[in-house]
Amino acid sequence: MKFFPSLRGRIFLTSALLAVLSIGAALYVVNRRVTEAGEAALQRDILATGTLVDELRSTRTDMFKRMARLIADTPKLKAAVYETDAPTVLGVARGFQDSINANLLIVTGKSGAVLAEVGTSERDAVIVSGQPAVRAALGGRDTVSLLPQPAGMLQIVTVPIPLGTQNPEILGTLTVGFMLDDALAAQLKTTTGSDIAFGMDGQILATTLPRSDRPALSELLRQSGITRDVRIGTDDYVALPRPLAAQAEDVPAGTGPVVLILRSRTEQLRPLQAIQRALAVTAVVAVLLATLLSFAVARTITRPLAAITDVMRDVAATGDLARKITLGEGRLWRDEDAQLLAATFNTLTDSVARFQREMAQKERLLSLGRLSTVIAHEVRNPLMIIKGSLHALRQKNLHERAMHEAVTDIDEEVERLNRIVNEVLDFARPIRFEIAPADLNALCRESANASHASAPGAKVALDLDTAVPAVATDAGRLRIALVNMLVNARHAVNGSDHVPRPNGGPPQVTLRTRANGDRVTIVIADRGVGIDPGHLAHVFDPYYTTKRGGTGLGLAIAKNIVEGLGGTIGIDRAPGVGTEIRINLPYNPYGTPNLEM
Repeated sequence: MKFFPSLRGRIFLTSALLAVLSIGAALYVVNRRVTEAGEAALQRDILATGTLVDELRSTRTDMFKRMARLIADTPKLKAAVYETDAPTVLGVARGFQDSINANLLIVTGKSGAVLAEVGTSERDAVIVSGQPAVRAALGGRDTVSLLPQPAGMLQIVTVPIPLGTQNPEILGTLTVGFMLDDALAAQLKTTTGSDIAFGMDGQILATTLPRSDRPALSELLRQSGITRDVRIGTDDYVALPRPLAAQAEDVPAGTGPVVLILRSRTEQLRPLQAIQRALAVTAVVAVLLATLLSFAVARTITRPLAAITDVMRDVAATGDLARKITLGEGRLWRDEDAQLLAATFNTLTDSVARFQREMAQKERLLSLGRLSTVIAHEVRNPLMIIKGSLHALRQKNLHERAMHEAVTDIDEEVERLNRIVNEVLDFARPIRFEIAPADLNALCRESANASHASAPGAKVALDLDTAVPAVATDAGRLRIALVNMLVNARHAVNGSDHVPRPNGGPPQVTLRTRANGDRVTIVIADRGVGIDPGHLAHVFDPYYTTKRGGTGLGLAIAKNIVEGLGGTIGIDRAPGVGTEIRINLPYNPYGTPNLEM
């Protein structure tokens, strides 16, 4: 769970969630508005279709009435009915039935008896002649009625056959019928774009839908005037029932003639589904892009901070104040706050390093008090030896051997005094560095050879990294520090009686170099008995020594040189392994440009 506690994780998560919620909300609103618009359009379409069907029904009824009146007004029909000549009436009726393409044509006399029937059976003719419409026509009124048929619904127009214009005599009636069947429903569907069904007496008699769907449609015959949702097969429909005739008071509800107008919601909203899919794909792409952008923004914000915290962590771990924060110089994602923080940190570390150098110098000056005591102690013994040797030289009859011993003692003690003075001066005065390009591996080889010349003993094994480039340093000062530490390492091995030295075994003293990012690491390791844990914290203190005849300034001077070159020095001890001194040096101390050999 390290992702969410990190600043990058929180920024990325917040940005990604904000993008997802924004896109999701926009998608929801758009999808809802589109769906509502589709539903509204569906309702408008079905209501407009209902109005159109009503107009077509009214127009069709008026047209049938006019046609029936024109036929009833023809002299040929009037003459045949007046004579009550059934064969003649039948011939005239067949002619008119063919001309108007009617499904039914019935002629009755004054008494209502059927004189001719065309397009129907005798039984149907008797049923039609017995309808109230015939009696109304004999009374001089036009009527329109609907009768259920196995293949649909029969729309019947009945008109009187008048004789004369003023107070006409009614000779009989003419009934003309036209089927409302599947064919008519298909024509209406072509005109309106909606599915049509005709029903009566609670049954669907004709429809544009399959016959298997008629039971589901029958339930809608009992409702009229309002739209209803119905599931037919695999599609959802909106249905609008419209009555085809006025409902009589004595007729039960749901038994009158009804036309059902059906609009498929599935078909109507199918184009919207394509829009919704396109919106969904767009939303997914937008979320992916927003997620990638959020990650990029989080990375650009936290990457400079990560670089800064990494350097801070290294400085805290190693104490190396020469480490600098370097941020990318990209113009597009340049973070001015991070740049300011990095510059402030670099300035702070420079100030702290300068303060440390000044404090180290002050400490060296303050230690001169202790130095006087050390000098007095270290100088007194050589002076007493020199004084004794000079006293011996004043003796008469001094033989040559005694003279040689006295001169040798004087020479050794003078050399010792000179070394003490040089070490004290090197520690007490500020070190002036002369920075120049140097081959670090070659410098290490020279230092190893110089340590070999100091005294016999263990050889220094070299493990030099060829990838180490040229460094800008003070080769002379660094050589002094390396020789001093190598001599100490060889003394530690030579003076150890507990460390095995098998032939062909690991080297007793090793000098290694390694390239380490923007720095180079030098390691001096020996396999001596190591340093007592109680002494480990004081090995770099001035005048602290455990060796007889030592001044305690060797490692202190080496530390001053390494730190003056912008590096760090540390020492480790492992029981049974020995001592390891680790030096980290920058390639370019004090910001000196990188110099090539």
